[in-house]
Amino acid sequence: MSIRCFCMGTYPWSLWPTLPGLRGLLVLGLILGLQTASSNAFYLPGLAPVNFCEVNGETNYCQSSVELYVNRLDSVESVLPYEYNTFDFCHDFKKQSPSENLGQVLFGERITSSPYEFSFNKSETCVKVCMKSYDTAKEDQKKKLDFLKKGIQLNYQHHWIIDNMPVVWCRDINGGNKYCTTGFPVGCFVPQSGESSDACFMHPEFNKTNTYYIFNHVDITITYHSENEVDWYVSKLVSARLEPKSYKHVDENHLTCNGTPMEIPGDYTDKLNIIYTYSVKFEENKQIRWGSRWDYILESMSHTSIQWFSILNSFVIVLFLTGMVAMIILRTLHKDIIRYNQEDIQKDYGWKLVHADVFRPPRLGMLLSILLGQGTQVLIMTFITLSFRGLKWKTNFLLTALLCPGVVFVDIFIMNLILWIEGSSSAISFGTLVGILALWFGISVPLTFLGAYVGSFQKFDYPVGTNQIPRHIPHQDFIRRPLFSIIIGGVLPFGCIFIQLFFILNSIWSHQMYIMFGFLFLVFIILLITCSEATILLCYFHLCSEDYHWWWRAFLTSSFTAVYFFAYAVYYFFAKLKITDIASIILYFGYTMIMVLIFFLFTGTVGFFSCFIFISKIYSVVKVD
Repeated sequence: MSIRCFCMGTYPWSLWPTLPGLRGLLVLGLILGLQTASSNAFYLPGLAPVNFCEVNGETNYCQSSVELYVNRLDSVESVLPYEYNTFDFCHDFKKQSPSENLGQVLFGERITSSPYEFSFNKSETCVKVCMKSYDTAKEDQKKKLDFLKKGIQLNYQHHWIIDNMPVVWCRDINGGNKYCTTGFPVGCFVPQSGESSDACFMHPEFNKTNTYYIFNHVDITITYHSENEVDWYVSKLVSARLEPKSYKHVDENHLTCNGTPMEIPGDYTDKLNIIYTYSVKFEENKQIRWGSRWDYILESMSHTSIQWFSILNSFVIVLFLTGMVAMIILRTLHKDIIRYNQEDIQKDYGWKLVHADVFRPPRLGMLLSILLGQGTQVLIMTFITLSFRGLKWKTNFLLTALLCPGVVFVDIFIMNLILWIEGSSSAISFGTLVGILALWFGISVPLTFLGAYVGSFQKFDYPVGTNQIPRHIPHQDFIRRPLFSIIIGGVLPFGCIFIQLFFILNSIWSHQMYIMFGFLFLVFIILLITCSEATILLCYFHLCSEDYHWWWRAFLTSSFTAVYFFAYAVYYFFAKLKITDIASIILYFGYTMIMVLIFFLFTGTVGFFSCFIFISKIYSVVKVD
C-alpha cells in the first residue's frame, strides 16, 4: 500500500495492480478525501512531478534518465504472488528498491529496480538486455526453466512502473475500443488440446500444441508533455504503454526483433537460450497534462451504467424500507403510544406487555458485548464495554482486545506459513510479525483498556425496569421465529451491495482497477440505512408478538448479510477464478474469512444499536405502572 503520487486526478500506481481489499479502500478513501478538500493543486512530500529534459546527468530542474521499476508478479489463477527476481528474468545487480511501508510488506508488494533504463527522448530499437541460458541436464537450470514455464501456464503478470505510473498494455476489443490493463503476461501456453487462451488467443502464430511462448521483447511507448519552466524547456511524462512480443533471436550480436516467436516445447530436454530485448520511443502530446495522466487508463473501464443500476437498485430497497418504517413510526406506533397512555385502558397488549422484560440481559451477554466492542471499537469503545450494567468489565476488556484480533492473527499466521513454504513474496518476515504484535499490544490493547476503564464508571439507566421473573413468551409461528427473521433480514442489505461486491472482488483477486469510489460511498451509506431499517422493522414485529429476546436477534439480523457475502465469495471463486492449487485455495478462503468476519461485526453492530435506540425511545414515552 502506498500513497506515492497524486495530484488533481493522478492516482498512486502501487495500489492498482493488486489493491488488497480493505487496506486499499481505506487508503484510497483518504486520497479521495484529500483530493476533494481543495480545488487547487498541491503536492505531498516526495510526490511532486519529475521534470525531464535532454541533458547529460541531472540538474536542479530536470533529469535525463528514465528508470523502470518492477513489482511483484501475480495471477488470476493463483493467489500466490512472487517477487520479480524469483523468476529467472534479467536482473538489476544494483538492486535499488524504494522504501516500502508495512501495508506493502504485508501484502507482498516488492518493488525493485530493473536493468531497463532509458534516456529521455532518445528512441532505441531492439536493444539487448540480457541472455538467459538453460541446460536441462543441470538440475538448478532445469528448476529455473520449469518455474518459468509454470509462471507462463498460470498466466502470471508483470507489473512495471515508470515515473510512478503503471506501464499499461492496451489491446483492441469489440467495437473498436481499447482495453488497458496494468499488467502484461510472462507468456502464454497452448495445451495439448490446442485450445488457445489468454494472450495466445490474440496471436494466431502461437498455434503449436504443448508449447510455451515467452514474451521476451517489449515495445515501449512513453508520452510526455512539454512546457517552459524557470527558463528551462522541461517535460513531464504523462503515459507509458507497452506491447509484449515474442521473438526467437538467432544471433545475439545481430538482433532484428522480428520473425518466428520464442517457443519452449513442453517436453524440451536440450539446451536453450532466451534473449531479452526492448524497443522504446518517445512521443509528445500537448493535450494531456501531468495532472490528468491517469485518464487514459480509466477511459477503458466504463462501468458507469452498471454502477448507476446498482445505486438505483439500492435506492429502491431503501425507499421500500423507509416507507415501512415511516408507516410504523408515524401511524401504527403513534396510535399505540396514544392508546397505551390513555388512563381508561386497563389492559396492556402488544409490545407494551413486555416492557418489564425487554431490557432483560440476554444469554451469552458477554460474547455479544465483545462482538459489539470489536464492531465499534474505533468510534464508541467507551459505550459498549459496559457489559450490560458494567459486570466483569475487566474480563470484557481482555476478551474484547484479544478475541477477534486473536482469531485474525491466527488466520494470518497459518496463511503466512503456507506463503513461506511456497516461497511467495507475500510471506511476512519474523520481524514484521513482531512489529504487528507490537502495534496490537502497544496501541490497540491499551486504548481498549482506557475505553473499558472509562466506561466502567458510566451508568446507563433503562427507561423501564425489569421484573425478577421472566415473562412467558407465547408460541411463535414459523415466520416469527428467530431463524426465519434473521435469514430474511440479511437479504435486503446484501441486495444493496452485491453489484459493488463484484467489482471489489475483481480488484482484489482478478487484479483489476477499482475507481468508482463515489458510488462505493453512496452504497456504503445505503447499506447503513438498510441494515438499520430492516433490523428495526423486524424488531418491532417481534415485540408486537410479545417476544422480548431481541438482543442477539438484532445483532444477527443485519450481520447475516455476511453469510450472503461469504456465499457470493464462494460463487465468485468457482464461476470467475481458475484457481486449482491447494495453497491458493486455502489462501483465498482464509483471506475471505477475515473480510467476512469484519463485515459480520460491522453490520451486526449497526443493526444492534439501531434496534437498541429504537426500543429505548418507544419505551421511554409509554406510561407503565
